[in-house]
Amino acid sequence: MAAATAADSVKQPLLHRAYPSRAASASSPSLPSAPPGGAAARRFPGGLDVPNLKKRGGGTRSWIRVEAASASVQTLEIDKATMMRRCELPARDLRLLDPLFVYPSTILGRERAIVVNLEQIRCVITADEVLLLNSLDSYVLQYAAELQRRLLQRAEGDELPFEFRALELALEAACSFLDAQAAELEIEAYPLLDELTSKISTLNLERVRRLKSRLVALTRRVQKVRDEIEQLMDDDGDMAEMYLTEKKMRMESSVFGDQSLLGYSSAAAGTSVSAPVSPVSSPTESRKLEKAFSLCRSRHDSVKSSDNTMTEHIQELEMLLEAYFVVIDSTLNKLTSLKEYIDDTEDFINIQLDNVRNQLIQFELLLTTATFVVAIFGVVAGIFGMNFESSVFKIQNAFQWVLIITGVVGAFIFCCFLWFFKYKRLMPL
Repeated sequence: MAAATAADSVKQPLLHRAYPSRAASASSPSLPSAPPGGAAARRFPGGLDVPNLKKRGGGTRSWIRVEAASASVQTLEIDKATMMRRCELPARDLRLLDPLFVYPSTILGRERAIVVNLEQIRCVITADEVLLLNSLDSYVLQYAAELQRRLLQRAEGDELPFEFRALELALEAACSFLDAQAAELEIEAYPLLDELTSKISTLNLERVRRLKSRLVALTRRVQKVRDEIEQLMDDDGDMAEMYLTEKKMRMESSVFGDQSLLGYSSAAAGTSVSAPVSPVSSPTESRKLEKAFSLCRSRHDSVKSSDNTMTEHIQELEMLLEAYFVVIDSTLNKLTSLKEYIDDTEDFINIQLDNVRNQLIQFELLLTTATFVVAIFGVVAGIFGMNFESSVFKIQNAFQWVLIITGVVGAFIFCCFLWFFKYKRLMPL
């Protein structure tokens, strides 16, 4: 006992030097030890306290939930891990809905959910609910209110599943938003382009350049939505994967069938254990085979009917996507027509600039010819101004005659120049 006490007294300084917090807690176990960093510090499993450490991925986001059964709308605070477990989605699918990043428009069909990223509408659609991100956005609030109104005013003959109704509203909102932006761009573009054709200036050219950059960005977004819808229409497997209600009903029926079969087998086991069955009342081998064949036939019929139902629903979803494909294709045609108008305007401006450039070149050639004619007179004056004896200088009025002859020759050269460039069509006059 004394040896153990001595060993503890030897180890005590080492404990103080290595882990002072442990030593303090060991020396005074009745006093609780607070972490050094306050509420911001976190304790690792090894006992190490790290101040100012935040848990990654633990932040919650505000989601708007629209329930299918009661059409109720409520706001939830859900973190990423809970959302992944709730909808059985991988992290890469939820990353597409992150408002901090800009991702192109995407529609993904998964086992239990549909991930939709269409402009401002970023949501997860299941067979029972719709979870919308960006709960403070006006477009998201309008989407939730419109979906609630349609669920409450659902017609009796409307058999469209809930997930298709939510997807239809998302497509409608995205197509309407893009079409409104295209119409606004058209209203701004055509007067500006007409003004540019009438008056070419640096300010108008800069405005057209900004307009064209906006047009290119909007065309890219519209083209991505159109390609996404077209890709869904071309793949029957993806459309079948998006029918969540049918998969939910199949899962529930299989669970109920397994439970009933388990109850039947347990009851049969209880009957065989409690009391023996007489050989007269026991089923024969032929009846067992008949039951097995009837069970296989019923399963085959159920699979066949489910396949027929799935085909009908695929056609229904294809018709829905085709309607909005026509709408988004019309918007793309508007933007294409506007781009062609801008290209035509640019071609017209280039023609005008070429014409001005040709006029400047023509004027430069005229000045060069006139300079050549004037230079001839300078040469004549220089010759007569030289200080040497010549018989030509003794002729009366020789200088005047030489100037007249030089002027006639210069005028002839100038007229030949004009005729050459006019009738040979080397340059329009």
